[in-house]
Amino acid sequence: MLRCLLALALAAVPLSTLAQSSASGSSPAILNASEAGAILPPAVFFRGQTASIQARNSAGIRFSKDAFLLAALVDTSGYSSSVQQKYQAYLITETALEIGGHRLPPGAYGCGFVANETFVVMDIGGHDLFTTAASHDADLRRPTPLQILAAPAARTYRLYAGRNFVELSATQPTAP
Repeated sequence: MLRCLLALALAAVPLSTLAQSSASGSSPAILNASEAGAILPPAVFFRGQTASIQARNSAGIRFSKDAFLLAALVDTSGYSSSVQQKYQAYLITETALEIGGHRLPPGAYGCGFVANETFVVMDIGGHDLFTTAASHDADLRRPTPLQILAAPAARTYRLYAGRNFVELSATQPTAP
């Protein structure tokens, strides 16, 4: 019941107010499902269709007051089985990221864990941008469908789908 009340309260808070209150700290902060779900749109566009997000299976990182990373599982029931195999989550980033040695510029992307050992990132047209090896965390105490946790290295995070994860970090912008 308390979670429902918190979710309703967060939904009533304007996005700018949430971003300002989240930005009060100077160091990056991980956003839980309630916080990320309040910022994410209810539906996202990918490969010519819209899909509703699963706000309960979302997470994010506030890198700074002007730079968020948000991720959420999506309902892919309207997509072909070949798309469903790779497209499990939507990733929105306002800052460049490094994921498995690959640089990902700010934008919106589809992503997913393929065969539990590979992580794929696609542009919103469904074209593969890169794949990288995923790791398995057998020691994770409470796996959830999607979550972000701090990694052992400073300013590095793990995007989890169950016990499988990829490490990511914000990168410094490159000169034009």
